[in-house]
Amino acid sequence: MDRTRTIFVAILGVTAVTIFAVFLFRPQPDPVVGLVGSEKIPFFQDERVQEALQSHGLDVTVQKAGSREIATDYNLTQYDFVFPAGIPAAQKIQQEHNASTSYSPFFTPMVIASWQPIADLFVQQDLASDEGGYYLLDMEKLLPLLQNEVRWNELEGNTVLPVNQSILVRSTDVRTSNSAAMYLALMSYVANDNNIVQSLNAAQANLPFLSGLFLRQGLLPSSTQEPFEDYLVKGMGHSPIVIIYEAQFIAQAALQNGTILPEMVLMYPSPTIFTEHVLIPFTDAGRQLGELLDTDPELQRLAIEFGLRNGNLAAFRQFTSEHNITLPDTIVNVIEPPSYEVLEGLIQLIEQTYQQPGGQP
Repeated sequence: MDRTRTIFVAILGVTAVTIFAVFLFRPQPDPVVGLVGSEKIPFFQDERVQEALQSHGLDVTVQKAGSREIATDYNLTQYDFVFPAGIPAAQKIQQEHNASTSYSPFFTPMVIASWQPIADLFVQQDLASDEGGYYLLDMEKLLPLLQNEVRWNELEGNTVLPVNQSILVRSTDVRTSNSAAMYLALMSYVANDNNIVQSLNAAQANLPFLSGLFLRQGLLPSSTQEPFEDYLVKGMGHSPIVIIYEAQFIAQAALQNGTILPEMVLMYPSPTIFTEHVLIPFTDAGRQLGELLDTDPELQRLAIEFGLRNGNLAAFRQFTSEHNITLPDTIVNVIEPPSYEVLEGLIQLIEQTYQQPGGQP
């Protein structure tokens, strides 16, 4: 009996040592640290995304920043990758850091988050059309209202929001955020007789108007999540029309937690503009992450759950259909932003107006 007990104890000991050795010496995921736009933080913090990345040997930690802030305000040498929204911000980073490699695994159109009564009012004013579940907003027809600083109570027949406030599309701060830069790119196109602005000289005539789109809003948030949260929480009186990423609305609606109310609707600007989410790696681990996000079916599927479009259009349509989210099958009236040099120059000119008397801090 003693001999049997001794053998049994020895076996247990060997087993315990083996398990400990396997645990101690098994390959651990490589730590990967990145700076990303706020709209992608929920994706990276999702446990399923973390597990999928760890299964490929990557332990990814992300920090939040506005996309233009990433390009202008950070020492990027301490990061394995950056992941801003928007090609202009990505181009600035690549040029200044001599980074030739990039990945664009996701994209999302810019949309206007609004309310059923506002959308109906815009249809009555011939500014928008009801497409059965979403709306198209004619930006060329909206332009004179913004240029002439028309107030809500000056719209004929407006009983839904008869307030003495200017009609303004709420946005983020163009000095820090890609969504505001995309709004600037869109409005510069419409104000330039539906032509992409080719130079800063060509934009000068519309500079007071373009600056006013942001200055007249007052203090603005630096990242896109903030105005969207205001839209969700503060209601139509505070946020009647807000420019956001389509992905934000889809992801929130898919939660089905009551935060997207029945009267909340999307209006698609016509024309609109896409935001490409561009990952720029600085290390081998950053490159591995970019390749995974670009090609891994599980990570692509999870990205769709956060409203991000990618190459798998069938899966995107299936997901939105399952969650009763009505979107346009095809977005056809899409423009490109101006070149990096022109858009960056425009932002810098607007930045200067903030420093003039009456500008915002």
